[in-house]
Amino acid sequence: MHQHPHTKRKTRSLSSALAAVAVVVGLGLGPTPGAHAADNPYERGPAPTNSSIEAVRGPYAVSESTVSSLAVTGFGGGTIYYPTTTSDGTFGAVAISPGFTATQSSIAWLGPRLASQGFVVFTIDTNTTVDQPDSRGNQLLAALDYLTRVSPLRTRVDSTRLGVMGHSMGGGGSLEAAKSRPSLQAAIPLTPWNLDKTWPELRTPTLIVGADGDTIASVSSHAEPFYENLPSSLDRAYLELNGATHFTPNTSNTTIAKYSISWLKRFIDNDTRYEQFLCPLPRPSLAIEEYRGNCPHVS
Repeated sequence: MHQHPHTKRKTRSLSSALAAVAVVVGLGLGPTPGAHAADNPYERGPAPTNSSIEAVRGPYAVSESTVSSLAVTGFGGGTIYYPTTTSDGTFGAVAISPGFTATQSSIAWLGPRLASQGFVVFTIDTNTTVDQPDSRGNQLLAALDYLTRVSPLRTRVDSTRLGVMGHSMGGGGSLEAAKSRPSLQAAIPLTPWNLDKTWPELRTPTLIVGADGDTIASVSSHAEPFYENLPSSLDRAYLELNGATHFTPNTSNTTIAKYSISWLKRFIDNDTRYEQFLCPLPRPSLAIEEYRGNCPHVS
């Protein structure tokens, strides 16, 4: 039936009025997870503050699920940490690999810390503890494929918004994973180790975290050349921790968490509310020896 233009206009005005009422009512309730999702469908959680990204736990309650190595192929099983709520729709996801001779327990702290900010996080075990970076990269991708295609939690994950992280050889593996799968939205190598120093193929926004006191994967021969040999057109950053060692990423660390959360939010969720913590570039401090990067970001 043809609707008179005047009727249409009245209907639209009523819709606008109802929307305004809804906004006012919503404001009265205070910020809730998902409250800002209207502008960006991938935004999750309330507007961030410096204290909220430094907090040990974010706004989401977290559950976890153990994945047996016997139930998967291509990697060694692991633990999935995920926001308990289903009312905010799907979440972006990140898989995290441990380093040489290590197991998922060495990176377990990142699971609930990142998941409570609105991500599904898969900390994995590798097939063997001595797997090299290229193998760890393949295993990170196998873990993401399991998570998005087979896992009982697959309906909670947006398979188009995925990232990788890793420590040491796992960090080198996260670079390998991003090289193999350019569709990944974010990569965060933590005190990474890899014999390959050049990464001109990468198309994934990459935050490399080094440690000034690293004697195993020294920044001068690993983290710094990795960063410098990423494409200059890429959204990239280099965070060097002050007073830190190769094993600093193995225990709860506010600086690693703060910038990892900001990077994952900015590039997996396209959430520009977190740009303020990345640009302008963070200044040297008691926690930060140096920070390099491109600002503003272009992705």
